[in-house]
Amino acid sequence: MRGIGLRFAAFSALDDLVPLYGLYAVLFADTGLSDAQIASLFAIWSLTSVALEVPSGALADVVSRRRLLAVASLLRGVGFALWTFAPSYPAFAAGFVLWGAGGALTSGTLQALVHDELVAIDADGEYQRLSAGAETARLVAAALGTLAAVPLHAAGGYLAVGVASVATCVGGAVVALSFPMRPRLVPVDGPTGVRAWLTMLRSGVREAAGVRAVRRLVLLAALLPGMAALDEFFPLVALDLGAAVTVVPVLVVLPMLGQLVGGATAAWQRSGVLVGIAVGAGGALIAGGALSGSVWWGFAAIAVGYGAVQHAIVVADARLQASVRGQARATVTSVAGLGAELAALLLYAAWGITAAPLGQGGALAAAAAPLLGLGVLLALWLRFPRRDSGADGGAADGGPIANGGPGAGGGAIANGGPIVDSGPIANGEDVTSSPF
Repeated sequence: MRGIGLRFAAFSALDDLVPLYGLYAVLFADTGLSDAQIASLFAIWSLTSVALEVPSGALADVVSRRRLLAVASLLRGVGFALWTFAPSYPAFAAGFVLWGAGGALTSGTLQALVHDELVAIDADGEYQRLSAGAETARLVAAALGTLAAVPLHAAGGYLAVGVASVATCVGGAVVALSFPMRPRLVPVDGPTGVRAWLTMLRSGVREAAGVRAVRRLVLLAALLPGMAALDEFFPLVALDLGAAVTVVPVLVVLPMLGQLVGGATAAWQRSGVLVGIAVGAGGALIAGGALSGSVWWGFAAIAVGYGAVQHAIVVADARLQASVRGQARATVTSVAGLGAELAALLLYAAWGITAAPLGQGGALAAAAAPLLGLGVLLALWLRFPRRDSGADGGAADGGPIANGGPGAGGGAIANGGPIVDSGPIANGEDVTSSPF
């Protein structure tokens, strides 16, 4: 189990240890792109991610997940290489398509791979702790990667920054291939190829939308990361509060520290009520900090509130993984990922509408208001098993058989293929059309 946790953390860290993250917008501008062209690149990136999110999740339920993660890392690496060695609008656009595709292939795939490996060794109850560790590693790596861009650029310009970014992607592919490739069972007469992919797509979407407990957790696992997009506006709020431009980067680090603490403390969280209270209070702190008129106290409050959101993100993902009982785990998780993308787009639109009449601080306060309602939903919908009831889910409770063991009648061993199951979801709940 320790090896799985280390690989989980290492892949998550390398996924964000990218020096280009802090400079790519500047690279675009220095290449001569207009504001409209830069905005169009972000639109290409977003549309690619939205279009591929769920289909790529279904693909991860059909083919080898570790190989898919390796491909995802290499796709991003190729995109960054295009930016580095052929900087131009077409290369930037192609790079964002590759980055969006790589992100979609990773989303859902990594969580499903780790959770099913833990199920195979009867340790799925450890997923929340390992996920918290992986998130902490990712956040630390993101900060280190951004900081590394400064000396790299000073030493070798965008070439050095780009080469280092490509190298981290190659490292991510190596780590991905080091995950165990445990055989999974497939029915001898089951669908293959495109039919298997379509079966998984239908099965995953049906479980995400049709099983009440799963649907609630998918909604939470979508809305919380969508709300995390608030950080895009923190620099503008800092300026609105009166901070000098040179102080803004320091202030923006405070919410990142809040994320680190919030993610790390989620490892042992066992109360949905406490998570709900934390998120509701976090929303109030973010709004209060934005309206406080004080730079440092305001951002201290924002940091604490943002940490509460990160805490809830880790817990909600862990409970979602524990709730999935069908074989399309990556597809279900990708549905939540799609919801997060759409929620973030709605947040951006709401900001655009409210920023002019309310100011930057007022817009952030308004955008944080839904966290109060999310806190209530978390308190009502997050459920934890009793400590003496065994693991959180898995094969012993209708979960997926991920260890290639005997007992699945009519199955055959296949490296990288799941049990293709288009039948009813076996988690003790009826498929229902109830909205909640």
